[in-house]
Amino acid sequence: MTTVLVVDDEPIVREVVVRYLEREGYETLEADRGDSARELLERRTPDLVVLDVMLPGGDGLELCRWIRSRSELPVILLTARGEEADRIVGLELGADDYVTKPFSPRELAARVRTVLRRARPAAEVSERLAFGDVVIEPGTREVRKAGTEVRLTAREFDLLAFLAGNARRVFGRDQLMSRVWGYEAALDTGTVTVHMRRLREKIEDDPSAPRHLQTVWGVGYRLVP
Repeated sequence: MTTVLVVDDEPIVREVVVRYLEREGYETLEADRGDSARELLERRTPDLVVLDVMLPGGDGLELCRWIRSRSELPVILLTARGEEADRIVGLELGADDYVTKPFSPRELAARVRTVLRRARPAAEVSERLAFGDVVIEPGTREVRKAGTEVRLTAREFDLLAFLAGNARRVFGRDQLMSRVWGYEAALDTGTVTVHMRRLREKIEDDPSAPRHLQTVWGVGYRLVP
């Protein structure tokens, strides 16, 4: 059974989220502090973490950084409305998605399903993609640059594979949110900007002057082989 760790210091929020996720068929684990969540993660390996940014015992961003240093475990951040800086920092640390409080439990469950689906290897091995010295293996979700494995989050991989599979085509941020993130609604498209910056840091020889992951000013992004 798929297990989701819910980390939030508000008992009511945890109760509502846990109840809804369990109704959707997930097994749940709970923690109300950053340090207790870390201890739990050292003993158990959930499939995804729903993580509040504001926590006692070490904040959520600190815990997200720790998780990402150890694994590619998917993380969805819960952030307060208006705390854009926290959202951007969280995405830069490698969080896969975020949901703004107050939120609908149904929306959160949908985000959980989407992130889990994209984090799992594809059922069928698809054709290898390559550009420059980068090779993408969609079937195993592996990326290598000059023969060395590049660690990407699930969302970074999806974005890179999508652009590589549609080489030279230009996509706007809203189009990428729809095609890669699976959201038709207006989630902050700054999410795309952050992920593109992280990809350039991992893929490009000179991230400040990208050769492959190009910006088309006023339009969006494209990948040039």
